[in-house]
Amino acid sequence: MKKIIVAILVVDLIVVAGYFLLKSLPQANPNLAFPTVSTSTPTSTSTVPTDPDPNLTYEEHTFTTNSGEAFSLSLPAGYTISLAASGLGRVRFMDMSPDGRLFVTDMKNLSDSPDGEIYILDAFNEQTKRFESKKTYLSRLRNPNSIAFYKDASDKTWIYIALTDRLIRYAYAAGDDAPQGEPETLATYPDYGLNYKYGGWHLTRTVYILNDKVYVSVGSSCNSCEEKESESVRATISEMNPDGTGQKIIATGARNSVGLTNKEGELYASAMGADHLGSDRPEDAVYKITEGKNYGWPYCYQYQGVVYPDTAQIWKKPIDCSTVPLAFATVPAHSAPLGLAYFDNKSPDELKNSMLLALHGSGIVSLGRGYSIVKIDEKGNVSDFVTGFWKNGVRYGRPVGILKVSPTSFYFTDDFSGRLYLVSKE
Repeated sequence: MKKIIVAILVVDLIVVAGYFLLKSLPQANPNLAFPTVSTSTPTSTSTVPTDPDPNLTYEEHTFTTNSGEAFSLSLPAGYTISLAASGLGRVRFMDMSPDGRLFVTDMKNLSDSPDGEIYILDAFNEQTKRFESKKTYLSRLRNPNSIAFYKDASDKTWIYIALTDRLIRYAYAAGDDAPQGEPETLATYPDYGLNYKYGGWHLTRTVYILNDKVYVSVGSSCNSCEEKESESVRATISEMNPDGTGQKIIATGARNSVGLTNKEGELYASAMGADHLGSDRPEDAVYKITEGKNYGWPYCYQYQGVVYPDTAQIWKKPIDCSTVPLAFATVPAHSAPLGLAYFDNKSPDELKNSMLLALHGSGIVSLGRGYSIVKIDEKGNVSDFVTGFWKNGVRYGRPVGILKVSPTSFYFTDDFSGRLYLVSKE
């Protein structure tokens, strides 16, 4: 009888412990159905690591790291790749000035740095395929991630600079090695957030100009949360006139859209998914941006052509996930898509009507996701274009910005090694 009583007491203790364990776990939102299928037609459902294009052959190109270790980058046959500049710090995005000089940003490090710079790269040597001149155009900038040149209706040229806390612009004249006046502040942004340890602190802002409108993407303050109503600009893409007037948010639910590009007169954006749903969900993506659309975060996410609700917590204001557009293309979770560039029908067949997307790579290095540049064709299919920055658990670079310079060539930056590469067809 004593044995029976002891057994009953043990069972009771297990039941009680199980009850409190379940109570401690995050509760699903009862108002969200699972799964919810998007009403859009999927264009890409790839969830495996990206693969080579079966229609192309690839060739290896050898480089050495800053410490002298050899590594190889693989590109389609017929393309060359050269190290156009090095020693550029945490180099991010770039743009070509109207007088043909390359301006690049340096965010310095992974902290919230007030010491960012913008460099002018000039005197490109056709023999060595390297820039022979580097000048500092601006310094003491707070995380300058992105820049863009624009000539307004009065024929005046401006350089736009996206900082963590604001968007500014300076008047620009050919040959300027420094601004000739004070900056205009066109917009201000929330400038704090959870740090990288918690999957947030998206302190970069991206500026892009299309059809005489200025677009700015602002990332979320966190990995997965509902932002304050007073900070509704977070996790959005906004639009304004070149002088800063007429500001409005055109897309919401974009957790961190660092890359923006023009595809046949329409805006496309890369999108980083949240980090708390495991190794494979959600997929990272590229979206066609349509005014008024919500792209899901933090309430919904895409996986294998289906939009699901995120039930990891109870939301105060959930949205209907069936209204979330499917991505134009997806890449594996934690690939960290950044820079984006479109190549039209003037480019050779291997690039024609396609986008190139820089995959910065997963924060968990052992996953081996990203660390490459992939091609997205006109149907949303994804294939490798530049690979080799990760091998056997070692990373040799992290691609960031891509700048098309001709139908057959482009620059891309690597903020891991402080490098700028030039890729061109022979």
